[in-house]
Amino acid sequence: MGKQFQILKLDATDSTNQYLKDLLRSENPPDFTVVVAEKQLQGRGQMGSVWEGEAGKNLTFSVLKRFNALSVRHQFVLNILVSMAICDVLKELSLPAVKVKWPNDIMSGSKKVCGILIENVLKGEQVGQSIIGIGLNVNQSDFANLDKASSLKRITGRNFDLDELLQKLLERIWLRLEAIESKTVTQLLPSYEKLLFRKDKPSTFTDAKGEMFMGYIRRVSPSGKLVIELEDRVFKEFDLKEVNLLY
Repeated sequence: MGKQFQILKLDATDSTNQYLKDLLRSENPPDFTVVVAEKQLQGRGQMGSVWEGEAGKNLTFSVLKRFNALSVRHQFVLNILVSMAICDVLKELSLPAVKVKWPNDIMSGSKKVCGILIENVLKGEQVGQSIIGIGLNVNQSDFANLDKASSLKRITGRNFDLDELLQKLLERIWLRLEAIESKTVTQLLPSYEKLLFRKDKPSTFTDAKGEMFMGYIRRVSPSGKLVIELEDRVFKEFDLKEVNLLY
């Protein structure tokens, strides 16, 4: 048997992240409390995009992680480690071309299979705790209006046992986060950058105003910003809300 996690299973909820946030207000759930929803009614991607999943076919869960000494400056470490944990598991399941579309999507080839939404509760200069929300497309095979989405089943042709897969993911996230406070973004960047989707390929982006521009993803800065090379060898850092990769 692997590690035992405290898992709360819900039939339906607006959002597993929100459920954990409410739980934090009303009681004192232990570190690594996990909330799993059979159906998430208002799954929210980054920037308010709504995520539609078929009930009982995918994994939608959130993990509470408490910290003793994670400085706000290093909070991107969390994105890196969670992304790497998911990539580890997907590679073990033989998904091809597993990459991270900075900062919150996991891709297989050019299709999105997983979204991550990390919400940090700050205490001054420290991250007190973090709610790590993950939506993974597992056995859903129909993505009628989502041409950029796919699932493990569509890609591999196999059906997966959701409980077993959840356990695998939790164990890997647990392992990756074990000594998180002693890690810096700079230390982790070389292995993270190898996973970057469309790194060093000519790509099209939109900026905060919705205007399109061309560039190359070159690296990620120590504060977790995306560094894009524009024309004339100009390098520019973009924050989450400032850039969107179109492909």
